[in-house]
Amino acid sequence: MLDGLPLALELAAARIDTLGVRGVARQLEHGLLPDMRRRAAHPHHRTLAATLEWSYRLLTAEEQALFRRLAVFAGPFAAEAVRAVAASSGLAPSAVVETLSSLVAKSLVVVDSDGDPAWFRLLETTRAYARRKLVESGEGRELARRHAEYYRTLLERPTPDLEAPSPTRSVAGSGRDLDNVRAALDWAFSPDGDPSIGASLTAAAVPLWMQSSLVEEARHRIEQAFGAVMGGVEMDARREMRLHAGLGASLIYTGSGGAAAAWKKVLKISESLEDHQYQMLSLWGLWAANVNGVQYDTAMALAHRFSGLAAARPDPDDRRVGERMIAISCHFLGDQPRARRHIERAFPDPDAPDGGHRIIPLQLDPRVTARVHLARILWLQGFPDRAMRVAEQSVEDARTAEHAISFSYALHRGACPVALWTGDLSAAGHYADTLLDHARRHALGRWQLYGRGYEGAVAIKRGDITTGLRLLRACFKEFGEAGLAAPRFMRFVASCMAEALGLAGQVADGLAAIDDALGRAERTSELWEYPELMRVKGGLFLLRGTSWDAAAGEDCFCQALGVARRQGALSWEMRAATSLARLMRDQGRFAEASAILRPIYGSFTEGFDTADLKAAKSLLDDCGA
Repeated sequence: MLDGLPLALELAAARIDTLGVRGVARQLEHGLLPDMRRRAAHPHHRTLAATLEWSYRLLTAEEQALFRRLAVFAGPFAAEAVRAVAASSGLAPSAVVETLSSLVAKSLVVVDSDGDPAWFRLLETTRAYARRKLVESGEGRELARRHAEYYRTLLERPTPDLEAPSPTRSVAGSGRDLDNVRAALDWAFSPDGDPSIGASLTAAAVPLWMQSSLVEEARHRIEQAFGAVMGGVEMDARREMRLHAGLGASLIYTGSGGAAAAWKKVLKISESLEDHQYQMLSLWGLWAANVNGVQYDTAMALAHRFSGLAAARPDPDDRRVGERMIAISCHFLGDQPRARRHIERAFPDPDAPDGGHRIIPLQLDPRVTARVHLARILWLQGFPDRAMRVAEQSVEDARTAEHAISFSYALHRGACPVALWTGDLSAAGHYADTLLDHARRHALGRWQLYGRGYEGAVAIKRGDITTGLRLLRACFKEFGEAGLAAPRFMRFVASCMAEALGLAGQVADGLAAIDDALGRAERTSELWEYPELMRVKGGLFLLRGTSWDAAAGEDCFCQALGVARRQGALSWEMRAATSLARLMRDQGRFAEASAILRPIYGSFTEGFDTADLKAAKSLLDDCGA
């Protein structure tokens, strides 16, 4: 009679306590079979539909009302949500939980009691049936409104220790609420909905999308909300400010233009509202937009402005964000000692209740970003082993945080480049593949391009120049087609690509590429890689092979050496000294080569198994040092 269907069997079994085994059998014979014969659907579907119909008829009026109203929920829901949405004059809030428990006992509602609080849900088949009953009742539109208003209220709810929602605290709700938020927005922006609720719910949901790394979805929903505002929907200034903040953050993480304009609007509104927290958030957003736009002098000024506001705030996390902003700015400007001092003050408190892994809404995991840049700075300062360990830890921190963009960031900004710099091509290839796979699974388009770009860089370092250049060229082409700014990525592979062009016999193209990168570095003050770019330029001159080129190459190596010393970048200094010493050795200037290279090699205390130090040691041996 039940065709072995698990849900039908479970529903029938749930009635044994009240009807007995024979009573259930009689009900099935007399209540189900005639109904089944009247239906033309697939036999299994007829059985399940009839079982649901039979079970529904046996419910009390209160149970029937609650069951059909639960259809408004699109995903997991808490008892609090049911009380707020489904209660009515015929079903008091105080009776909702008891009635919900009764539906669980009758297998019409599934409960996940592992967490606190418990979460409930309807199976899709059950929900489809309940939705049909909800439509028949005529309560659908009112329930949809209550549902949307509840999730708006939930997401706008202040955290216990604050008087207003804060951009630097964990957001109300959780990832489990996402499906319900989506359903509420779909209704709100439908012809039967209320776009004013939709616009305000969108503003409230921005941190939830960001914490879930759903930046493309956030951007789409925010643009939908702004469309409603343009269509005449009224919105108060605070909600408009949150929408602009969400738009600015989504544009930063998708690599699209317009982020700075959005953050300027946030700053203007926050100043008019005297909202100091959103003023700080807008300064962070403007700083991030300028970092992405390779405008580091402006970024540094914004970082100091943020830190000035943070110094007057009670939350130490705000001050740590400011330290991180200054450190990153110093790093890219080429001041590694100062960057190191600030980044070491940027780490979250390890004794905090969340262990420092709290995601700051609209931002990345703070521990991940601190470790990523500490790893980069350590490598530049001549600590390659420590740098690799810190980069690996940043990946593990991001994995623990379960934040998709932070994980991508740890790979792209930390593990991939540091592994390449140390010459660990196995690790570099692994991290590049991991980045590409992760970005594909989470639909993070820009990060997929980064992953493919790093695969190209690894291929070049392994000697497969043709494949590497093909991958890099395809990567840059896709950046352009996607409307993304390739120079932001170019800074991580410019020297590698130029070297590869030279090795492929395209020296003129390599020199053009390196001159473009050097010019951009000078225009934007992005000087952190300037010594390496100059060293690569010297190597390209040597590939041309004339006596003039040898002198020009030596001059480039000397310039690279001087800039690296001024920046406190011992690893760039080592590379420049190695290239210069190799040229001197080839010219028979063994004593000069040894005098240049030996003291720099002696400054290292670790990393002697890395590619750079092995090459330097071999060269010193050749020179008889």
